[in-house]
Amino acid sequence: MDQDQLRTLLEGVREGTLDVDAALGRMRHLPFEDLGFAKVDHHRLLRHGMPEVIFAQGKTAEQVVAIASSLLAHAPNVLITRATPACAQVVQDKVPGGEYFPLSGAIRFWRDRAPTGKGTIAVVCAGTSDIPVAEEAQITAEVMGNVVDAIHDIGVAGIHRLMHSRERLTAARVIVVCAGMEGALPSAIGGLVACPVIAVPTSIGYGASFHGLAALLGMLNSCASNVTVVNIDNGFGAGYVASLINRL
Repeated sequence: MDQDQLRTLLEGVREGTLDVDAALGRMRHLPFEDLGFAKVDHHRLLRHGMPEVIFAQGKTAEQVVAIASSLLAHAPNVLITRATPACAQVVQDKVPGGEYFPLSGAIRFWRDRAPTGKGTIAVVCAGTSDIPVAEEAQITAEVMGNVVDAIHDIGVAGIHRLMHSRERLTAARVIVVCAGMEGALPSAIGGLVACPVIAVPTSIGYGASFHGLAALLGMLNSCASNVTVVNIDNGFGAGYVASLINRL
């Protein structure tokens, strides 16, 4: 339930078109619903203006189904991250309307597609191997109400590819940049644009990349002042923060 829905509910009670018991019935799960194994937060949309997100990793498919069903009874959009193909199959069989993205493991229920962002979010990745993380950021930003421009495979090993996309980058209001190996791409982009750049180190690379640690340290030491960094492979976190920035 978001602010508009709550306002409509209260106005219905005031005008007499909705009785008190009916209103209480619709509000009984605010701020959360206890499913026993999970306390489902129905209040997040009202507090943050963002739909709730289910982290599927470590949960059974049945638990994910129960949480998603509970959320969708009260909100139009729900995002599920890090779902295995087996989990996604169960969710899609039991909860209609879900769209599964096997590269990133995301499932989204996107019934309200009205844009709430003020501009475009660019989601960039250095190489094709980084696309799964970039896809998670893109899907997150889209389900949060943003227009996303996805730009893939423009890493610094072929800097001419980056320069070819310069106009698209400068048109963005915030940029998410996913890169593995040495993690240089966010700094290169940060030097070209005036907007916030959210760097996402990925766990892609050879042995000395230490599963993304080298990229993380490189990004934390960026000389571009508009670059900030999220955790390794955290496309969701980058997409979420980019959405918040795009609403300011």
